[in-house]
Amino acid sequence: MRKIAIYGKGGIGKSTTTSNVAAAFSDLGYRVLQIGCDPKADSTKNLTAGKRITSVLDAIKEKGDDLAVDDVLYRGYGNVWCVEAGGPTPGIGCAGRGIITAFEKLEELEAYDVCKPDIILYDVLGDVVCGGFAMPIRGGYAKDVVIVTSGEMMSLYAASNIASAVKNFGKRGYAHYAGVILNSRNVPDEENTVRKALKEIGGDIIYTLPRDSAVQEAENQGKTVVEALPESHMAECYRNLAKQILEVTTEDEE
Repeated sequence: MRKIAIYGKGGIGKSTTTSNVAAAFSDLGYRVLQIGCDPKADSTKNLTAGKRITSVLDAIKEKGDDLAVDDVLYRGYGNVWCVEAGGPTPGIGCAGRGIITAFEKLEELEAYDVCKPDIILYDVLGDVVCGGFAMPIRGGYAKDVVIVTSGEMMSLYAASNIASAVKNFGKRGYAHYAGVILNSRNVPDEENTVRKALKEIGGDIIYTLPRDSAVQEAENQGKTVVEALPESHMAECYRNLAKQILEVTTEDEE
């Protein structure tokens, strides 16, 4: 089983990238579990026909002790299973703590045994790397970490913070930093800018995704590009990215 955490600054296209990679993995014959670790709980909506699924935290509030795995684990596109951790009411409570609670509940419900994934993708907000948002790294849930970035300054700043956190936890035998996905924003000399930044941050560009209107066209249908426009150049890019991720990540021996 591969356990991959995908981090990135909010708004960088991390969830779009993750869900398209999940769909591409499914088309390659893998069973995938995508876990959204953002309080907005919208990581998986393009895998579920544009519909938001009930988050783990919301299901806990609604069902209490009667909570069952079917209340939080949903079948999406192909062989992709979807979970949203969720978060507290805005302005109340700690979103990071919500992720920890969600992970604990998924284990209690034996969700992983139900869907039996070959690949788990954790889609994690990366503006900050507090205890909760670092849970996929420090809790031993993820084996590898991939960062989505562009050539924009704030995106690279977030990438630097995330890579630093991964390296700190890596000293304790936790997740390995596998590199970055360049999600192009058409910034002048973008790829060179990212490569220069990586000389300090560390790691390499796993794959460069072009900016393509197919992404918005697919999302308007509530779908990934891989599902909505499978013959498009962008769908092929996501499939190539999925194959590259397999090259730079490792299978968990457990």
